[in-house]
Amino acid sequence: MQFGWLTLSLSPSPEEDAARIAQQIEQVCFAEAMGFSDVWLTEHYFTGESVYNDSLMFAAALAMKTSRIRLGFAVVQTPFHHPVRLATQLALLDNLSGGRIDVGLGKGTVYNEYEFVGHGLRSDDSRERMDEAVEIIELAWTGKAFEYDGRFHKIKVPALRPKPVQPKPPLWRSVISPSSFEQCGRLGLPILTARLPIQRIKERWALYDKGLQAGGHDEATRADLLARSALWRNVYVAESDAQAEDELATLLGETRSHMMHVRDAYNPPDFTPGPETLNPWTDPKVKDDVAIPYVLETGSIYGSPKRVAEQVAEIRDAGVQHLLCQTGFGAMNHEQNIASMRRFGEKVMPGFG
Repeated sequence: MQFGWLTLSLSPSPEEDAARIAQQIEQVCFAEAMGFSDVWLTEHYFTGESVYNDSLMFAAALAMKTSRIRLGFAVVQTPFHHPVRLATQLALLDNLSGGRIDVGLGKGTVYNEYEFVGHGLRSDDSRERMDEAVEIIELAWTGKAFEYDGRFHKIKVPALRPKPVQPKPPLWRSVISPSSFEQCGRLGLPILTARLPIQRIKERWALYDKGLQAGGHDEATRADLLARSALWRNVYVAESDAQAEDELATLLGETRSHMMHVRDAYNPPDFTPGPETLNPWTDPKVKDDVAIPYVLETGSIYGSPKRVAEQVAEIRDAGVQHLLCQTGFGAMNHEQNIASMRRFGEKVMPGFG
């Protein structure tokens, strides 16, 4: 089984940003030392979430500090980037890292409209912007001159240099709906998903495989993509089950409080998240005493090393071969994060080699 490490770390104040960024680098290096196969960076702006904000520039620092671990993006918010510049930056990153990048692409946050406003945009056309960006990036990475006449971009580009080291860096998609699993399978795209209840995993993985077969992908490609398909979970390992539950619940409560506060404070008054995007964790009308148990049940692995190993085995038996572990929550301190990572790396991961 393959274990990735994902960061969605919050800096609680501007005064702490520099220290928190340095700690993120230390945590990634520790993840590599612990045997994690990949690290995944998130992208958020203005409020201390994803404290480095610019995941592409931060990944360049990580490329210089690491030697083995793959560098993934979960996800690049494509509307905030000019696609030619994005293709160029990613190609350079692939060179700096020696061909170690995995690129998750998304249409942008569905909750934080203030991030769009801060970039001079609104989210109404974000899907179309993402689709154009993907087409342009793929054209740029062919190494040939090209022209593109789209709704948002009308460009004429000489051959991009440098080319990526990988013949084609993997372009991942974040998926939630059943139709998205099947569609990505047809297209042969690697996928990642979050907060998928255990009883839904087999069903969604079967839909993805159905799409792979419908897309005519050969057995080796199907096996590779199914092995890479990633499930994102909160992971917290403590000395005892009770300690882990108490500490994780507190951290999640602090995280949710920050999340709801910044959305209420900064989202424009004419913005409402789509009802299909809301669940007990993301819906501000749902109280913490419902939201936190929901996330503990559907999106978290926690407890003593023994209990965590049992939960990982349950996920593996449901068909998941690639688990992305978010070990930091909200403003969790560095020492607490490292301690949980060490327990997972030393006492859980060896049982799934």
